[in-house]
Amino acid sequence: MRVVLQRVSRAAARVEGRETGRIGAGFVVLAGFAPTDTAETLAWMADKILSLRLFADEAGKMNRGLEELGGGGVLVVSQFTLYGDAHKGRRPSFIAAAPPAIAIPLYEQFVALLTERAAPLGVAVATGEFGAMMDVELVNDGPVTLILER
Repeated sequence: MRVVLQRVSRAAARVEGRETGRIGAGFVVLAGFAPTDTAETLAWMADKILSLRLFADEAGKMNRGLEELGGGGVLVVSQFTLYGDAHKGRRPSFIAAAPPAIAIPLYEQFVALLTERAAPLGVAVATGEFGAMMDVELVNDGPVTLILER
């Protein structure tokens, strides 16, 4: 599993003009899945995302987590192109990405895990729409961007 995580002050995902998810301050999570991903992989990633301390404390240091924002959120967007390989030629290969038959259940399980684990923290989880062409609008805060892989 590969994730590009961006700290944002706000974000939204839209499909054909219809909003599918919106958050205020929090994280946008672009999530790509591999055929070898397991329930353990998904749980590790959900826990890692929810435990990251990327928000400034009173001293201006990144020392606060999502739960300390008071209403922080996570917007999850499926992104198979994270597994694109552009080493050869001019068009990337996506053979390392999980095909939809595998990726859709992984995505749904990941969102469910994240939602279940975020709720007690007061963190909302919103999503894009798997497989859809989306407009993802965000205001990157910092910018702070991490690449996570498991």
